[in-house]
Amino acid sequence: RWQKIFMFPLWSKMAVFWNKMFLTIIVLLIILFLDAVREVRKYSSVHVNEKVANVNSSAFDHIQMKLFRSQRNLYLSGFSLFLWLVLRRTVTLLTQLAKEMASHAALETQVNDATEAAKKYMAENERLQEALSGKGNGKKKESDTTEEKLKEEVEHLKAELQKTSNAFHKAKTEVAAVKKQSEGLRREYDHLLKEFEQLQ
Repeated sequence: RWQKIFMFPLWSKMAVFWNKMFLTIIVLLIILFLDAVREVRKYSSVHVNEKVANVNSSAFDHIQMKLFRSQRNLYLSGFSLFLWLVLRRTVTLLTQLAKEMASHAALETQVNDATEAAKKYMAENERLQEALSGKGNGKKKESDTTEEKLKEEVEHLKAELQKTSNAFHKAKTEVAAVKKQSEGLRREYDHLLKEFEQLQ
């Protein structure tokens, strides 16, 4: 499903815009986070609190309210920044997984074609060997040369089959690793979402 979604031509056109937008939002969230940290440090300073407490209680309440707002902004901007990075990583993993699945399917069809061709050539080789063994000794040299050519061709096809099967197994392990990584990221995302809900 994700492979079909990400194969739309619209995404390739929006890829540059998406990267710029992601970097812009990251910079904006970092600025908001740093501003919230500065505000929290400013209002949580013990010296300022004591000064205001000595002046009057309404000013102290006002400072406490500003401290609460700055802490709230700190938590919101921090979690937004973190979740935005998690979202970006999730999209990246989904695209990688879609590409790996597409290459996996292509390799699978290639391996099936190679095995069918190898079976066909082996059957032809057996038929030729039977036909050559049925004839007399007059054409023994010709049959030997054709038999050697057929053997070389069979060896070549076996080597190609081995190569494609190795590539298929490699792609299979890569897909399994990406699936495992995306599953771990999804579990971590759920865990962080639960912690975020608890903090709220």
